[in-house]
Amino acid sequence: MAIVFLGIGSNLGDRKANIERAIVLLKENENIEVLAVSDLIETEPEGGPQGQEKYWNGAIKIQTQIMPLELLSHLKNIERRLGRKKDAEPNSPRPVDLDILFYGDVVIIDGKRLTIPHPRLASRRFVLEPLSELAPDWVHPQFQKTVKELLDSSTSLGMTNKRSE
Repeated sequence: MAIVFLGIGSNLGDRKANIERAIVLLKENENIEVLAVSDLIETEPEGGPQGQEKYWNGAIKIQTQIMPLELLSHLKNIERRLGRKKDAEPNSPRPVDLDILFYGDVVIIDGKRLTIPHPRLASRRFVLEPLSELAPDWVHPQFQKTVKELLDSSTSLGMTNKRSE
């Protein structure tokens, strides 16, 4: 069984309900055990079209025996079930976004469909802040820094630090 950390976000529709529904769908899979969910934070969108709504972002800690590519397919299926369409352009608004941040200590570099750890997590406060709530001492296998150390050195903008209710 692997410990896996997922990033989750939403900026279309009822953002909080979208995230809650995605977590329910994760829990419905008998091969996934949801161990913890961070608080949600509201953040400005980074990149993409102008005029987007703010995101609710969080992190999820799961335990699974599903292999990384199969897990990615399952996450993409959840996104589609909740109304996500193929992005017309990068960083387009979406009802839900699920990303594999860490999969145990696995490193997949330049995979065709998947890179683990997530290639941009170390530079995104909106990922690191909720992740540090769940795993501040988790060590990035490439950078050999903890999530807390990465958060402390992050310069990502757009944080409003508004917590969900």
